[in-house]
Amino acid sequence: MDGTLTQNDLSHVVEADKAHVWHHLVQHKQFETSDPKIIVEGKGMRVWDQTGREQLDAVSGAVWTVNVGYGRKSIVDAISEQLMKLNYYAGAAGSIPGALFAEKLIDKMPGMSRVYYCNSGSEANEKAFKMVRQIAHKRYGGKKHKILYRERDYHGTTIAALSAGGQEERNAQYGPFAPGFVSVPHCLEYRAGDQGWGDLSGEAYGQRAADAIEEVILREGPDTVGALCLEPVTAGGGVIVPPAGYWQRVQEICRKYDILLHIDEVVCGVGRTGTWFGYQHYGVEPDFVTMAKGVASGYAAIACCVTNERVFDLFKDDASDPMNYFRDISTFGGCTAGPAAALENMRIIEDEKLLENTTNMGEYMLGQLEALKDKHAVVGEARGKGLFLGAELVTDRTTREPMDEKRTAAVVAEVNKRGVIIGMTNRSIPGYNNTLCFAPALIATKDDIDQIVEAVDGALGTVFG
Repeated sequence: MDGTLTQNDLSHVVEADKAHVWHHLVQHKQFETSDPKIIVEGKGMRVWDQTGREQLDAVSGAVWTVNVGYGRKSIVDAISEQLMKLNYYAGAAGSIPGALFAEKLIDKMPGMSRVYYCNSGSEANEKAFKMVRQIAHKRYGGKKHKILYRERDYHGTTIAALSAGGQEERNAQYGPFAPGFVSVPHCLEYRAGDQGWGDLSGEAYGQRAADAIEEVILREGPDTVGALCLEPVTAGGGVIVPPAGYWQRVQEICRKYDILLHIDEVVCGVGRTGTWFGYQHYGVEPDFVTMAKGVASGYAAIACCVTNERVFDLFKDDASDPMNYFRDISTFGGCTAGPAAALENMRIIEDEKLLENTTNMGEYMLGQLEALKDKHAVVGEARGKGLFLGAELVTDRTTREPMDEKRTAAVVAEVNKRGVIIGMTNRSIPGYNNTLCFAPALIATKDDIDQIVEAVDGALGTVFG
């Protein structure tokens, strides 16, 4: 587990990949003249490619997933032991790890009570959307079916999830989308001017951004709106931490108009922001919470749609009606490897006090990113929560003109040359793909963070002088 390749010649692996694998989010024309990267091994926060090159992974598996780091033997052992006992049975029946993880998970989520297992964040969100739609038919004659989503937020890659997607470039060329999904304005205070809200800041901005949601509800008709779906901290849309007062006002609006609150914790869930779930920073009480990536740190596929008892009871209030239950199934929601891995993942976070580490190291890293503003005029703002951070690049701090996507990508490439993997807003928001993204594992140390920030420092100097 030190990056030493177990096979001297991986040329056949590379050729097989080039010939047959369709990579995610990649233009493949480049592989006609170059080789794809093959990640061969991982340990802690570091990975090795087919050439034996070591890199510090500052985005936890490229998409904010490997929360407890690579090479966790205890998780692998838990999966292996469970698979020998029972690998799968459809979710119409229960399993031992499914029951035990649900119990442990709900213990971390006061007010929530039921766990619906599935296999991806996109699917978890679709389950919530289907529940909202079924509730609309059961209670409101189908009228209260609309689902509100926020600009810049992302809820998955299926057609229904894209219908609730607030990132125009991710949605482009995949329509027409499902009807009944309506956008509300984003809550990025740094871009208040672009929203026509002048120099509003702090709680005044938070109030205005939340009030904008109410304006959409009133325009659409409160009797047509069934749910509001939001990320606690916007992820791929720019690592947007909600301003003071925002979430409290959102909760008030949902209760005022009897709108179910769906919080998408696919990225933020299970420790990423320093609490078990991002919404727990803000004192809100959701009706749905969806999660996936960090639930088992990528050691097994698992996602959950969690509801409160109020929602659950709506699907069993009339047992004489053969249509009065959630008529849905997720094939791989019946896999037992996921909850077995998730149980051990959660034990590691607790025993190693990784929530505390995430809070402490997140504060340290945010301070280090803030310090880059003193050295590099292109850093417009550093922001984040826990070990989920971003640095927005601009051409001019006064006008806040966004940095060109190609030059932002050049920074990412230069950081990579320095042995660190980071991310960026990628083909998401037209004209605003200018934020560097960081999500190191919850095990990160000050030395790890120093290495990340030093690489960014050097890359900014190389690209911008």
